[in-house]
Amino acid sequence: MEFDVNTLRSLYTLLSFLSFIGIIAWVFARKNTADFDKAANLPFEQD
Repeated sequence: MEFDVNTLRSLYTLLSFLSFIGIIAWVFARKNTADFDKAANLPFEQD
C-alpha cells in the first residue's frame, strides 16, 4: 500500500471523527452525570 498525502488526510479525518465520537460518548455517559452537575453549579456556590 502506497502512502500519499490523500491517504494520510483520510486517516487523519477518520482519527478525528473517532475522537469526536469518543468525546460525545464520554459526555453523555450516565456515570458522569453527577460530576457534570457539580461542575455546572460551581459558579453559584458561595464562599
